[in-house]
This record gives sequence, C-alpha cells and structure tokens, in this order.
Amino acid sequence: MGTTEIVFVLFIYLLLFGAKGIPSLARSMGEGIRYFRGATDEIQREILKSSNEIKTDFRDVKNSMMQTPSSTVKEKAASAGKTNSETTSEASEASKAEGGKTD
Repeated sequence: MGTTEIVFVLFIYLLLFGAKGIPSLARSMGEGIRYFRGATDEIQREILKSSNEIKTDFRDVKNSMMQTPSSTVKEKAASAGKTNSETTSEASEASKAEGGKTD
C-alpha cells in the first residue's frame, strides 16, 4: 500500500467511526503487529533449531563414516605391533566379511 492509500483508508475510517475510534484502531494495529512479530520470531527459532539438529546429525554420520572397519583393524594391528602387510590382509578380510570390495 502506498502513502495515499493509507491516508485514504484512515480518512474513511475517521468518517465512519469518528475521532474517538482512532485510538482503538491504533491499539488493534499495534496488537496485530506484535502478534505478527512474535509469530515470525517463533518461526525463525524453529528453523534455527532444526538446522542445528540437522548439522549435528550430519556430523554424527560423517564421523561414523570416517570410522571404517579397515581403519579400526589397522589401528588395532598398529597397537599390537604387526607389520603393514599383515594389517592390510586383515583389513581386506574384514572388508570382505562385511560385503565390501577391496582395491
């Protein structure tokens, strides 16, 4: 709405309800604006909350994918003092057992 349209609507309101009706109009408009702001703030909070939950879920999935069985076998073998070729063969066997492909 342009400025002239707002002035026209206020003029019509003044003609219909008189000068005493203007404060009630302003009060009603203020309440409406307050309600609208509250609703938009609530929507923004929900969106941010959802995006944070999605980010957390994504990090969890990413971290779990970084922990593959072959890397776990290699870590265990390294702590047990096995050679690299022994570790590679064990990792390959672990991968085959889970249905994975080897290089």
